[in-house]
Amino acid sequence: MKLSDQTPSQKAAQPVATARSTAASTAAPATRQTTSRRLFLLSTTAAAAAVAVGLVPRLVRPARADDARRASAPEHFEVAYSDAEWRKRLTPGQYEILRQEGTERPYSSPLNDEHRTGTFFCAGCALPVFSSRTKFDSHTGWPSFWTPLDNAVATHTDTSFGMTRTEVHCRRCGGHLGHVFDDGPKPTGLRYCMNGLAMTFRPQPA
Repeated sequence: MKLSDQTPSQKAAQPVATARSTAASTAAPATRQTTSRRLFLLSTTAAAAAVAVGLVPRLVRPARADDARRASAPEHFEVAYSDAEWRKRLTPGQYEILRQEGTERPYSSPLNDEHRTGTFFCAGCALPVFSSRTKFDSHTGWPSFWTPLDNAVATHTDTSFGMTRTEVHCRRCGGHLGHVFDDGPKPTGLRYCMNGLAMTFRPQPA
């Protein structure tokens, strides 16, 4: 049948059918796009959840205090070795604390119960850092002192773990020793809370 043979009602219905087919063809890509977005959001959420529970390893490690220190103002120490050399010189536990700013378990160090007269040295470079005369029992599980030896340690602000603390490290090699707090005894009112693995002890000869 030719177009000229169509009745007026048939001619009027044709544009409507054409419009419906056009709308259907444009709606299909839009529906596919919406479905794709939903699948993407679901996969992203699932991946984030997997990271949160440890099923997928994190690609970016948390910022550490030593990262902030090196980024802000790199320090230069009298005793300095490559990371590989430090690993050779230190035990795994000493390396974790002195070079990675780790923390030992409380009450795990024999130096917490060391009460003899003598001197505590940095386990990284053997610099004398604390005297037994300033050691006290802080009941925290870590060797504690109310002051270091002169020119033995340095400090910097540590903002790791959502806290602001004062980190203490060896003045000569930069090895992490612990943190200092303002809840110690007189005469300084300070508590130098140190890791036992970061130090060695030599008793004073009788």
